Amino acid sequence: MWITAVLGLLIFGALAGEKLDRTHPPPLPAIIEPTADAHMLLSSALDARVSRLLHDRGPLDRSHNAKVVALTFDDGPYPVATPLLLDLLQDLHVPATFFLIGNDAKLFPEITARIERDGNEVANHTLSHPARFDQLDAAGVQYQLEAGAEVLERYVHDPAIRTMMRPPHGRFTEKTARAVQRAGYSMILWTEDPGDWRTVPPGELARYVELHATAPDIVLMHSGSMATIAMLPQVIARFRKAGYQFMTVGALLQHVPTTQLLHPYRHSI
Repeated sequence: MWITAVLGLLIFGALAGEKLDRTHPPPLPAIIEPTADAHMLLSSALDARVSRLLHDRGPLDRSHNAKVVALTFDDGPYPVATPLLLDLLQDLHVPATFFLIGNDAKLFPEITARIERDGNEVANHTLSHPARFDQLDAAGVQYQLEAGAEVLERYVHDPAIRTMMRPPHGRFTEKTARAVQRAGYSMILWTEDPGDWRTVPPGELARYVELHATAPDIVLMHSGSMATIAMLPQVIARFRKAGYQFMTVGALLQHVPTTQLLHPYRHSI
């Protein structure tokens, strides 16, 4: 009898505490690995919400989560903004992860090669950056990843091209995620999105990052944004002052357990 009562209270907590509403998606996970249960991570269904409430909790003392940060840059490469970004990262001795579009890499092969040559990581952002990636069927997802990887591998030799991807515009569904998993990829999302794809002053972008940093942190940015380049020196300095270590996404995944990425510790820098 008491087991039934406790279960009822837990379900009530899921309903009340998480404000169950099937019209709103659950919080975005920072990573969906090939072996993860996409339904339990992403679904708005009651069973998935209750499972997350009962089992998907981070460590009790999250203040000990690793102070590591991966700066990630989507899209491109671009002929002006990307080299300027690479110059800045090189001057500040910060490695980053670039999610590149295959068709753009074909247009600027030397810049693509330089990204890896400068010590950065290159991962897959699909062949053509379809606007509605979330509406592709499994075959379409497979094609975008395979064709994008084949192009990128003409210019760089990073194994992350075949193991890590980010969906264009961050659009995906549970079905999309499963197709990505079947293709052998981890879907790399983020813990922080300052919104540099909008027209926002650099100072406002920097303040957002400083207020919303987590430990660990994966920051979503774009290599075509001049505002991002303008804010980075301040942001990097603040992360360093707070004791953070910069690394690529691949290194971060080796450094911290997945549970910390799913439940990062909020830490203003």
